[in-house]
Amino acid sequence: MQRPLFSLAAIAAAVSLGATPLQAQEPVTVSSKIDTEGSVLGELIIQRLEAGGVEVEERLQLGATSIVREALLAGEIDLYPEYTGNGAFFFDMTDNDAWHDARAAYETVRERDAENGLTWLTPAPANNTWAISVRGELAREHRLATLEDLASYLEGGEAFKLAASAEFVESEQALPAFQEAYGFTLDDAQLLVLSGGNTASTMRAAAQQTSGVNAAMSYGTDGGLKALDLVVLEDTRGVQPVYQPAPVVRDEVLAAWPEIEALLTPVFEALDLDTLQRLNGDVAVNGRPPAEVAADFLSSLKE
Repeated sequence: MQRPLFSLAAIAAAVSLGATPLQAQEPVTVSSKIDTEGSVLGELIIQRLEAGGVEVEERLQLGATSIVREALLAGEIDLYPEYTGNGAFFFDMTDNDAWHDARAAYETVRERDAENGLTWLTPAPANNTWAISVRGELAREHRLATLEDLASYLEGGEAFKLAASAEFVESEQALPAFQEAYGFTLDDAQLLVLSGGNTASTMRAAAQQTSGVNAAMSYGTDGGLKALDLVVLEDTRGVQPVYQPAPVVRDEVLAAWPEIEALLTPVFEALDLDTLQRLNGDVAVNGRPPAEVAADFLSSLKE
């Protein structure tokens, strides 16, 4: 998942470019972000639409959030998967509590983007947000499933060491927010702060138990979680914003191809956390082509 790195002015500029009115039954241009999950979700959308008789033009992995979002607003693409929580940045609403509740986040971004001529379709139940994951053997032995479980585990003085980026450790919205909400504190000896600290590095450190690490900063749907036997601890108190992936489509495109919503709804409803982790892992870890992974998943939905 990528967070947006652009201003409201950039969005306004993109909108001002206008969009060429869609002629009935013109191909639907489907795009995605440049990351692994973007390619998987994009392929799922394309293959599902094509199977349903919708003519599609493919522009997957177009770029980062700013590029794809602006292309949609300008009418250069017609549909792509976005994350509900990014509405906080799109509409300068980062302090709004709506982003911490799945339904409220979806309804808020859907309502706001309706003013831009965009429709958010049914989101996936998976939440690709900042998380703390632990080694599978630790989770199973001590029955760790939530961050409340972790707080109880830490109260007992059990061994724990988290690999994370400096941003995760220092940002008020990340580890400090988790600690405040769940009532635990990690000291310096319980932290391994990695330079750069992307999730691939932190998860690898936990899997390999580097310097005693048994937990990692991660994103909820990271592809390496299952392959490395890491378990995401549920944020039961909604500390982090909710980032559910959902198809976003231009209204005039949806009017020309109304079957799009019915075609995509069951696909995204089936993408729970475990499923999306597995699909991402098939690409990121096992090296399978996104198109092949998407095709296998869509076939399984029919069975």
